[in-house]
Amino acid sequence: MTRTEAVGRLAVAIDVGDFKAALDLARSLAGHVGIAKIGLEAFTAHGPALVAAISELGLPVFLDLKLHDIPNTVERAAQSCAALGVRMLTVHAAGGEAMLRAAVAGAATGAAGNSPIVVAVTVLTSLDDAALAHLGFRGTAAETALAWTVLAREAGCGGIVCSAHEVAAVRSRCGTGLTIVTPGIRPHGEAQGDQRRVATPAQALAAGASLLVIGRPITGAADPVAAAEAIIDEIMLMR
Repeated sequence: MTRTEAVGRLAVAIDVGDFKAALDLARSLAGHVGIAKIGLEAFTAHGPALVAAISELGLPVFLDLKLHDIPNTVERAAQSCAALGVRMLTVHAAGGEAMLRAAVAGAATGAAGNSPIVVAVTVLTSLDDAALAHLGFRGTAAETALAWTVLAREAGCGGIVCSAHEVAAVRSRCGTGLTIVTPGIRPHGEAQGDQRRVATPAQALAAGASLLVIGRPITGAADPVAAAEAIIDEIMLMR
């Protein structure tokens, strides 16, 4: 894998509440990651202004708000997200087929150019089988993620979010056309933190992941650029 290809597989989670800190982080990592993921913390604090500022750096934006509401509300929210010029946006697969279809329609309507990829979040990587059972789910995390992936694909979503533990089954079932975004990525030696279903970058990519979302191992490092480059080096060693 070339360096350019490896960089394109990395999404850095800019989950920072301070505007200047978020922008400085994005600026320093431009060229070392393929896309900047803006989540709830940063977007709640700074909204569209942060999306615009990071986009102006030439770094594509992955807007991770995990929309989950009635179809009409989600359609309008997805339309507004797409109007910001983001490349990807997330919705919760748990919202059901009608909501997912509404999100896809809204994203297409709101986009000035190419429609952003609507990515359906399956089972959060902070949950495991025991946590799902406590919530009343009958299936395992793997079973639930696969079922929701099939639902998302049928609803027109271009991708899904799942842990590396489910990637191989998802890829086998859905083929190469689906974008698989994998959070819970921890390079060798990194602490799990609040994540329960984790994997190394190499493990996730070997299973078939398209995009790796990495937050604290990069953003919490003393030298975020060096941390990103170490991950790129690990990815480039893959065959």
